Amino acid sequence: MRNPIRPLPDLLISQIAAGEVVERPASVLKELLENALDAGSTALRIDLEEGGVALIRVTDDGGGIPKDELHLALTRHATSKIANLLDLERVATLGFRGEALASVAAVSRLTLTSRERGAPHAWKLTDAAGEPEPAALLAGTVVEMRDLYYNTPARRKFLKAAATEAAHCLEAVKRVALSHADVAFTVTRDGREVLRLARAEPKQRIADLLGASFLTESVEVDADAGALRVTGLALRPTAVDGAKEVQYCFVNGRYVRDKLLQHALREAYRDILHGSRQPSWCVFLDIDPAAVDVNVHPAKTEVRFRDSRAVHQFVFHALRQALATPIAQAAVHAAAQGGAAYAPRPPVTPAVPAAPAPQQGALGIREPAAPAYAPRPAGAVGKASGQPSGQLPRQDWASRPTPAQAASYLAFVHAAQETRVDIGASGLSTEALYVSAEEQPAVPSQADVPSAPAVAGVDGAVAAAQAAPPVRSAADDNAPPPLGYALAQLQDMFILAQNAQGLVIVDQHAAHERVLYEELKAAFDGRQVASQPLLIPVVVRADPLLVAAAEEHQEELAGFGFELSAAGPGEVAVRAVPVLLGRANPAELVRAVLDALGQAGDHGAGRELEAWRNELLATCACHGAVRGRRPMTVPEMNALLRRMEATERAGSCNHGRPTWVQLTTEQVGAFFLHGR
Repeated sequence: MRNPIRPLPDLLISQIAAGEVVERPASVLKELLENALDAGSTALRIDLEEGGVALIRVTDDGGGIPKDELHLALTRHATSKIANLLDLERVATLGFRGEALASVAAVSRLTLTSRERGAPHAWKLTDAAGEPEPAALLAGTVVEMRDLYYNTPARRKFLKAAATEAAHCLEAVKRVALSHADVAFTVTRDGREVLRLARAEPKQRIADLLGASFLTESVEVDADAGALRVTGLALRPTAVDGAKEVQYCFVNGRYVRDKLLQHALREAYRDILHGSRQPSWCVFLDIDPAAVDVNVHPAKTEVRFRDSRAVHQFVFHALRQALATPIAQAAVHAAAQGGAAYAPRPPVTPAVPAAPAPQQGALGIREPAAPAYAPRPAGAVGKASGQPSGQLPRQDWASRPTPAQAASYLAFVHAAQETRVDIGASGLSTEALYVSAEEQPAVPSQADVPSAPAVAGVDGAVAAAQAAPPVRSAADDNAPPPLGYALAQLQDMFILAQNAQGLVIVDQHAAHERVLYEELKAAFDGRQVASQPLLIPVVVRADPLLVAAAEEHQEELAGFGFELSAAGPGEVAVRAVPVLLGRANPAELVRAVLDALGQAGDHGAGRELEAWRNELLATCACHGAVRGRRPMTVPEMNALLRRMEATERAGSCNHGRPTWVQLTTEQVGAFFLHGR
């Protein structure tokens, strides 16, 4: 028998809505916190019992609710935050639908107590059908929810243990607290205080919630472009340890899990993060409310951007640039913030450029003239050093090497790099920094790539990278450069250097690989890749959607050396391929390109194709870099250290492995129980 169509009762409608909004106690807490923040609160207190199932009480010091509006606050789709479609299209508050309190009240016992600013006393409403009663409250609003799902026992069976639900509630508080550092939070669980946060600066709030190590091991992100601005912190690739990932993304103060933003942030870590490790970040995107639609998900955790591609590119480049800061520039920034004392200053021109440039040509280690254990005259040490007897003369950075030697040496290196003279005659050979043509793998190439300047295969690409003017990295007059000066080479694989902090250990192959990779990318960026026309076009069968995507992105594909056109509803004609890949199978090559187009989505095909190109350049750099077990002279090691300081993303190689590590003097001393 057919059931007639009939309207549902209001209580059932609210219970259905609660199924979408009230997933668990943490969902209730999130809605109550958002309402409190929209009311202008500066301090919030949250009380939980039995993981939030038995009790969730949120007390705020906001503007309060008038007596005659308490009933409306518990009515579905009643709100003070929007009034028309224009307001809905420019939502600037965390809440806007006006259904949270009504949904919560439909599946729990809800009590609402509020005092409007200037009112003689507060009013309390315990039943949506009842009347408000006078109550005692200093200011603001108290929302008390008890016995969640008491009238829908089937839903209550899906809840987890009290400890698990409490953890989800604390996570909800953490997300809100991260984006509202100017608000104080206090959380109690079963009568015991578990979290207290005072009002603080955004960085301090991040340190309080994510740990001080997250703050010190992160790079700062701060970029703006018109109505877009992104700020926050992102963990350095070398600091990612594979433990629990920390990924918080906020849009206009609202925590979101947006696939487009997640993709942009992950792409910024491409080729600098090792293996399956997950990056960590806490970023805040500020955007014109009219340019983002927040009304796309019941829990308001997803958004839709009007110009998604522009937002993707902006966030990607902002984080990419922050992660790419060269070591020398990072040292300058650290010094400006009161950090490392070894930060280099701008290059200083030597007073007498033509003077002979002293080099760190030897380590100064030689056999003693006397037996190692020969007795010395009493007081000899003190007389020789000018210090009291029995004390060894102290060595500092001003004497090893001297400031003049340091500046002179660096000036010599910079002059050699800029003029590209035969520096081998001056004692600084690059033989160990670039492998010979015979040792480099051949890359299929029949023409110049790119067209200007000429680059043929790996050999030409490395030559072009060498020809590019390097970024200078100079040291302070009285301090070593960030990576210090080379001391020795360990097992012909690792460079040992000394800086102001202590010992620096560098993986010579990984470090040079990153240097070459960044130089190769710089040589190719902004230039159109040369194409090799095919004598007979190759027809490739593909999905009609991919064929349409290939036509739409013809200009981008041409920039990478591909010439494709539609040959039918499900066919693509390949007329040209990049010269660098001229010997590859055109059909397989284009299928890979079409797959990249299919994965590109809203963020464009250029990003996928650029990543694909970079993989090829990374392979070239890996094979072209100095190998392990390759002896290097001290000047060669120092030259590599200086190039690392001026190279973007020099902290990790193309595969995401670290290129260098720092051991402080205290850490080295701890091996020998110093200070114990």
